[in-house]
Amino acid sequence: MRVLIAGGGIGGLSAALCALHFGLEPVVLEQAPVLGEVGAGIQLPPNAMKVFAALGLDAALAEKAFRPKALETRMGRSGRQIFSLPLDQKTETRWGAPYLHIHRADYIAALAAGLAAKAPDALRLGAVLSGYRQSATGVTAELADGTEIDGDVLVGADGLHSPVRAQMLGPESPRFTGNIAWRATVPIAHLGDLAPRPTACIWMGPAAHCVTYRLRQGDLANFVGIVERPQWHAESWSAEGSKAQALADFDGWHKTLTQLIEQADSVYQWGLFDRAPLSQWVDGRVALLGDAAHPMLPFMAQGAAMAVEDGFALAAALSAARLTQMSKSAAIETALAAYQQARFARAGRVQAASRANAKTFHQRACIGQLATYGPMWLAGKIAPMAIHARQDALYGYDITRSV
Repeated sequence: MRVLIAGGGIGGLSAALCALHFGLEPVVLEQAPVLGEVGAGIQLPPNAMKVFAALGLDAALAEKAFRPKALETRMGRSGRQIFSLPLDQKTETRWGAPYLHIHRADYIAALAAGLAAKAPDALRLGAVLSGYRQSATGVTAELADGTEIDGDVLVGADGLHSPVRAQMLGPESPRFTGNIAWRATVPIAHLGDLAPRPTACIWMGPAAHCVTYRLRQGDLANFVGIVERPQWHAESWSAEGSKAQALADFDGWHKTLTQLIEQADSVYQWGLFDRAPLSQWVDGRVALLGDAAHPMLPFMAQGAAMAVEDGFALAAALSAARLTQMSKSAAIETALAAYQQARFARAGRVQAASRANAKTFHQRACIGQLATYGPMWLAGKIAPMAIHARQDALYGYDITRSV
């Protein structure tokens, strides 16, 4: 079974590796001419690491990553800790895999290397998808240069602005959330005593929050700052912003955060847009995956992990289709419908939780902060296991045993 995958990001490469794991033939169509140094830090949670353990890539990813000591929350201005959730061996045993931080470029490079080792010709760079067409016997990917590539299935792993989704469901109108994001990376050596702790830390404050953690075995600090702002900003990871504006947005916040901005060579800015949940991810032999299917705000750090889970579920469903007595076409369509059913509820819950976290992190009034953060602080002091338990459904989930 030949699986065409539009998009060579984390979702597309993971889907290709999962396809190989189940004995399918992946062809990844990536529009970029090279897989370069894109983005910044990304969290690699236990639910995603369990997929990579099944694929034999967990060690390669861990080698380039950083293992935080804890998950913690702090007040953004004072730096006062609200709670800390240790990420020790007990936690790893509880959730079945480690929690890591990794640079997005290192993440993609490890996946691409894993794919090249198993299927050297599977990744096609500079392949810009312009459309697709289906028939009773297969699906054809139409490229901008006039090339046509035939397969049995087409997977749209082509992100927030998915051309596959646009053809399947028509154009969309994403809603600006009133939040913009800043990002930067800085060598730890440049930060001295004010370097962020070796944790995944959320710094919460009025109408804004920040996230700090370390990358590349601890040598690099990653900063993400989210600020409420009424005016629209472009939805682009690569748009450079003004360091002076970033400092103004976090004026009066903890020096750990402002120094990260000051010491960064560049800061990047983009707008955060929300999209209504889709009612349909599948049409015949075509399926959506990751952000193309369930785009979510970054407030749960689970967007990429959901795409990784999708890839495993999709490949498992297609593999099972080969064992049925149906016609090939009917078996594929049944498998894709089963994939959507298997993933729809979980992805939707994470999508909704990500949206809700924006309010949790951005309490403006003192009474709202006390009502929200007070119980968190108290739980961290007297019932820390309750905080662990709240993460079990997310981090303890194992897609490799669920499909």
